Amino acid sequence: MLDSILKVAQAPALLAGAWVTEGPAADRIGPYTRTVVSRARVCDATDVTTAAGYAARAAKVVARLAPATRAGVLETAARLAADRRADFARLIALELGKPVKDGLGELDRVADTFRVCAAEARRIGGDNLPVAGWERGIGNTALTYRAPAGVALAITPFNAPANLLAHKLGASFAAGNTTLVKSPPQAPAVSAALVALLLEAGAPVEAVQLLHGGGEVGAALCAAPEVSVISFTGSAATGTAVARAAGAKRLVLELGGNAATIVCEDADVSAAATNCARTGYSNSGQSCISVQRVYVHRSRFEEFVETFTAEVAALKVGDPLDPATDVGSMVDEQAAERVVLWAAEAAAAGATITTGGTRDGATVRPTVVAGPPEDATVITHEVFGALVAVVAYDDFDAVLTTCNTSRYGLQAGVFTHDVRRILTAWRELEVGALIVNGSSNYRLDHVPFGGVKDSGFGRESPGPMVDDYTVVKTLMLRGMSIWGEN
Repeated sequence: MLDSILKVAQAPALLAGAWVTEGPAADRIGPYTRTVVSRARVCDATDVTTAAGYAARAAKVVARLAPATRAGVLETAARLAADRRADFARLIALELGKPVKDGLGELDRVADTFRVCAAEARRIGGDNLPVAGWERGIGNTALTYRAPAGVALAITPFNAPANLLAHKLGASFAAGNTTLVKSPPQAPAVSAALVALLLEAGAPVEAVQLLHGGGEVGAALCAAPEVSVISFTGSAATGTAVARAAGAKRLVLELGGNAATIVCEDADVSAAATNCARTGYSNSGQSCISVQRVYVHRSRFEEFVETFTAEVAALKVGDPLDPATDVGSMVDEQAAERVVLWAAEAAAAGATITTGGTRDGATVRPTVVAGPPEDATVITHEVFGALVAVVAYDDFDAVLTTCNTSRYGLQAGVFTHDVRRILTAWRELEVGALIVNGSSNYRLDHVPFGGVKDSGFGRESPGPMVDDYTVVKTLMLRGMSIWGEN
């Protein structure tokens, strides 16, 4: 099935242990090719009921797998991801317009993510609690272990469809759960291929089901009583809807961002400009931690803008299947038009567009907006596109306050060699992580990742996710203790 999906770009549903192609279907139009690139079997309310009921029964099968067995499957999945990276990258480029070299990098991360999940599976255990340290606990023993939560729901976004699904599905399987996957409508075939890869690696068919569809399918899955825990990555608005539909369920929400990067007067401006240019437009800026706002000390502002603009203008824009392409297309023409309009709005308010500001279909020429007012949309809202705004600042403490005015708080970056500034920023910035001498757009897949405020809660990396995907069960042994009864 994996080879069939990769070669033909079909996206069947996987329901109750069987791949399903018959029934209503939706075509995905590639944003760069502007032609049909994949076809998904769309699910309905009946499919949701079928999948949820099967998941409740399947959970017992997966939970009985030894952690070593789960780890072995995940390690095999990592090898398969490395072997099929070129095919996956091509499919990602077709469905999403992401440059193939970025898709290859995403598959390298998929392989790493599965390896980390395998390691986390091997570490699952429990504790012998120190109950005899308190008078009422004398003579007793209390033990705990982490049991699978049961049925996990993974709702994934389009911007990194393979790796973000690997995080959710890999961690859930490592924890011993069965998983319901709701794919993004923009990347159904990539999602189907990754599910097929895990099954080819040896996961039992009870381990996962895959459903395609829109918000109504996601809402029905969130509300299903069989679901114990939900991991969602997407917009803040949709995250709110997920929480509302889920009710009293465990939630891990990784939502939007409006990432700020600060360039101090002692920074290596050339290195900072090069780094921001490379990380501000990868995947056409469609990343929740993509560089969006760059605050540069006024004494270095003109130097930074000049260098940054030159670096951005040198990025190769075009066919995502061309190995030399740096910037492909955005997810669709509506998203591209929004970015162009926001840039024009900032220019009308006094900003300068130093490069870009135009589009060809869904492909936005990488755009730099210098000196926008603080109330410009490119400053106050999540752009999620191929645009970076550059603003001058005078006082370090004041710029930290400015960064915190955003309702989002995922990650931030700071370029400086001043340890005091680094520690101050780490303490004061309202974000989940601070990247030093790098932009906001950097992530190691085994390091805790997540935000505060409207950027969500919980941490999406395999270790913390295994904690969220398991429940602590306690065993109390009355009258039995290695410490005696006195």
